[in-house]
Amino acid sequence: MGELVKVIAQALVDCPEEVVVNEIEGNQSIIVELKVAPEDMGKVIGKQGRIAKAIRTVVKAAATKDNKRVIVEII
Repeated sequence: MGELVKVIAQALVDCPEEVVVNEIEGNQSIIVELKVAPEDMGKVIGKQGRIAKAIRTVVKAAATKDNKRVIVEII
């Protein structure tokens, strides 16, 4: 899941080399922390959070085949 988030985020930002993804795996859920450069934060979140919501939807759909719950945090 972390690799999927990283690929999507790198396509959106101006500084793809500063995209860092940290994956924390639990029993039933996976937490994916996405960190980007401060000037790229708006590009990842989007107007009214639409892009962030779309990223979460794509990752959640990909995680259903593993029967895991995925939480994407943008920090």
